[in-house]
Amino acid sequence: MHIRRLTPLLLAGCLVLAGCGGGAGSGVGGGAADPNATVSVRLLLEPTSLDITKVAGAALEQVLLDNVYQTLLTRSADQKIVPLLAASYETSPDGLTYTFRLHPDARFADGSPLTSADVAASLDRARAADSTNPNAKDLAAVTSVATPDPRTVVITLGQRDTNLTYALTNRAGAVLKKGTDPATLDATPNGSGPFVVRQWRRGSAIVLARNDNYWGEKAKVASVVLNYIPDFNAANNAQLTGETDVETAPLPTLLDPIRADPDFTITQGITSDKYVLGINNTKGPLADVRVRQAIRRAIDKDGLSKILGGTYKRIGSGVAPTDPWFQDLTSIDPYDPASAKDLLARAGFPNGLNLTLTVPNIYPTTIGDYIVSQLKQVGIAVTFQPVEFASWLDKVYKRGDFDLSIVDHAEARDIGNYANPRYYWHYNSPVVQDLYRRATTAATEGERDDLLKQAARQISLDAASDWLLNPTDLVVLRPGITGFPTSGTSSRLNLSQLAATSKE
Repeated sequence: MHIRRLTPLLLAGCLVLAGCGGGAGSGVGGGAADPNATVSVRLLLEPTSLDITKVAGAALEQVLLDNVYQTLLTRSADQKIVPLLAASYETSPDGLTYTFRLHPDARFADGSPLTSADVAASLDRARAADSTNPNAKDLAAVTSVATPDPRTVVITLGQRDTNLTYALTNRAGAVLKKGTDPATLDATPNGSGPFVVRQWRRGSAIVLARNDNYWGEKAKVASVVLNYIPDFNAANNAQLTGETDVETAPLPTLLDPIRADPDFTITQGITSDKYVLGINNTKGPLADVRVRQAIRRAIDKDGLSKILGGTYKRIGSGVAPTDPWFQDLTSIDPYDPASAKDLLARAGFPNGLNLTLTVPNIYPTTIGDYIVSQLKQVGIAVTFQPVEFASWLDKVYKRGDFDLSIVDHAEARDIGNYANPRYYWHYNSPVVQDLYRRATTAATEGERDDLLKQAARQISLDAASDWLLNPTDLVVLRPGITGFPTSGTSSRLNLSQLAATSKE
């Protein structure tokens, strides 16, 4: 599961989700970049572990992918799939064989060479029957990983998989050194990226340092301090006082002091984030599609966007505008309180019903309070239950013990979650499962996209969830900061081009 971030409000952090961003400079402040600079960045959600092979959460991918661990392929700022550890690759005409040629200079941070044996061991571990990798299903079509020589990797599939190259850009494709002791991964990752983890001050910050053994272009700064500041006012103050150089995920309604200071630049990028009102499709009255549709029609998403600062848009489905199969489905179950009441009555609840909304306490309460208020107006009494994020992972995500929940699913192209009846929503549609299966084995990307558009429409018609908003990615930069990603920063934060001038 890939969920994360709350940009202005939701966050989620965790489960799974993605998207690299383009770099930007403040446009203010002269002087040459300082290769010895340390850049301080405010982030929202701290990972619970650094073991990328086991622990779910976009917060972990945000820090480690591209920076510490690398993959055969990665994603560019505009979401194109491009080679990384692979210098090149080719696909057989039948789509069942992928051959990758590794960069000859690739090596790990400890100086040892990165070879095809390391790639094969990593992929085989990720796809093993006993794999703990949250993205193990992304490699389900793989039948073998061969290493004809130290620089060649051949991946063979049992059936065509139009999502394989994208999957290889995610954590399932992260390359670890063969023989790595899993017990060491929680705190001491050894990857091949431009940074290493120098220190983890739990509850406070993760410090990345330049990898002097990096096989490619060296990082442009000596270190990056990733400060975890969940309070939005505190984050703003840290940026205004110079404690941080970059503030990600600011709350739009609190930005006036920063807007008033001409030294700061506020960038706006795109995200793959979907703020999801998760609905337990198997829980009591929620198993009735009419109840789920009533919930959707009871919530005014434009009103929610307004109270959050207006930098959000409605999408009407679990597909973000960054995905190739996006379509505007906001006409399905639009805001209509009268219709919501009628649906509840026809479902056997003319006097309303009682539900519980379980939300990680990493979110500001504004969104939860708004949802409670909106549902109350159609007769649904909601008990708002904030919980620690670790408790949310156990209670909601793992055990499915909930009625409603709110989380930000940050990862792109994650529509497959709705084809998995074991996912925490417990949405079980044979129609969607068939469409998704056919899409992944489609002969062309165009055919795949058409099938997934059909799946997204069916998911929305079934009111499997409600999709509150898709946020704009806001980043605040001090003068002299360049190369910092400005899109999809909640789930992917490639810092390889980050540079900074000295503070005056």
